[in-house]
Amino acid sequence: MLVGGSGFVGSAVAVALGDACEVRLVPAPRLSTTARDESSLARAAREFPKPPMLVAALSDADVLVNAAGNPDASSQDEDCLFGANALLPAILIRAALDAGVSRFVHVSSAVVQNDRPMLDSTEELREFSPYSSSKIMGEVLVRNLAEGIEAVRYRPPSVHAPSRRVTRMIRRIAGSFASTVASPGTQHTPQALLPNVASAIAYLATVKGPIPSAVHHPSEGVTVTSLMQDLSGGRKPVRIPRWLAVVTVRTARAVGRLHRPTAANARRLELLWLGQEQADSWLTESGWRPPVGRHGWKALGLDESA
Repeated sequence: MLVGGSGFVGSAVAVALGDACEVRLVPAPRLSTTARDESSLARAAREFPKPPMLVAALSDADVLVNAAGNPDASSQDEDCLFGANALLPAILIRAALDAGVSRFVHVSSAVVQNDRPMLDSTEELREFSPYSSSKIMGEVLVRNLAEGIEAVRYRPPSVHAPSRRVTRMIRRIAGSFASTVASPGTQHTPQALLPNVASAIAYLATVKGPIPSAVHHPSEGVTVTSLMQDLSGGRKPVRIPRWLAVVTVRTARAVGRLHRPTAANARRLELLWLGQEQADSWLTESGWRPPVGRHGWKALGLDESA
């Protein structure tokens, strides 16, 4: 069963799963909550009446995939963020437990680890914005409510497709005089193509045998330079001194602590200039391979709709 199958990631997951199993789509309820801590959110999940459509769909389901959520990293509407990214996962995993579902796949985000030197699948989580806080709390609830069910929290990095607003934004930057990267320009940046993310989620939902409780998306080999070059159609970005990039990013992050809307943009700038490493992933170690390689990035740079 797939919740959020009409959304950006969910619609791609529905396609990826359709080749391997029967997929039952259930729309995600729009939730809002004033709860912020784990105990309050868990209580709200217990008290929330189960939607009849969800109960019926879970009656004979083997796996529940939660691809729903609020993906707006710049949003300051905390009630909606926590409703979609924390309360909803808690409601879904409780419903899955009651229905005897064997596996729960929760689509989280690499944003939960913020600026760690290397993204991985550990429990070291770092909050820096309302969005990241809501995603962290969603993970905490899934992890702690998962007794009696095999639950995995999947952490994709920034996901790209022609329809994605952030993809179009980076493409515009890449094709302008502002196309810059921090020296030396070979540093990796955690970015992923939508078909690869959907494939990874489908793999986690259907692979046989035990899976970890948290899995991060592996590196797709993207560097800060290749990202800009591919999305611009071949134009090479200008390299700026690393010290200048570091100072600028630190300043933007300091402003973000006082003016929360700036925090998400400071993080985007950090990834575009300085990048971030990704540890080896269980996905790769278990045999999964991304179906789309660098040609997919180059195609984004040539897609007139992007």
